[in-house]
Amino acid sequence: MIVATPVTIPLKNIQLNPGSLMIVRDVTWEQFEAILEEREAEGIRTRIAYSKGTLEIMSPLPIHERPHRIIGHIVTTLLDVQGRDWEDFGSTTFRKKAKEAGLEPDTCFYIQNAEKVRDRKKIDMTIDPPPDLAIEADVTSKTTLEIYEALEVPEVWIYSEEKFAIHILVDGKYVESSTSQTFPDLPILDLIPQLVDRAFTDGSSTMLRELRKQMS
Repeated sequence: MIVATPVTIPLKNIQLNPGSLMIVRDVTWEQFEAILEEREAEGIRTRIAYSKGTLEIMSPLPIHERPHRIIGHIVTTLLDVQGRDWEDFGSTTFRKKAKEAGLEPDTCFYIQNAEKVRDRKKIDMTIDPPPDLAIEADVTSKTTLEIYEALEVPEVWIYSEEKFAIHILVDGKYVESSTSQTFPDLPILDLIPQLVDRAFTDGSSTMLRELRKQMS
């Protein structure tokens, strides 16, 4: 009888071209957590997602980073103008062992639950709520929304050059929506693509200053 021996490759030895995605199957939760610890110790800049034994390792393109950062600035500007509290948790790793799910948003915010996590340096989803809003740019993985469902994130925005979509969690599943729960009185579905385009033509700072004037 031949017994298969697992082959362990250090994360630092895996070379991914920018924009590429690597999928590894049959990964245990313990292995997933060990990979996260290794990445943190080695300072490796990759994005990781995990769902029920499947690990995805992504190397974002530089062009991938700018849209979600612009959208993040738009969100904080709108919240500031509205006088609302928020906490920006960026690409924090969110994981829930009971659901065998974990990922790192491009960026995310606690808004309704800002006060509950204000003193947190790390999020523990056994006691802390999920972020109220997560933002993704150019999602290539089909499992991304499934992981967000497992983590019970109420609202996810997904931006690409082709489409901007708002996903609202309803009875444990995402429904694409024309309105945002976070900004119910604003035409977010049209506003975000317009403002991102304006940031690329006029500059982010100019766009944000004009937005603040218009909203004030």
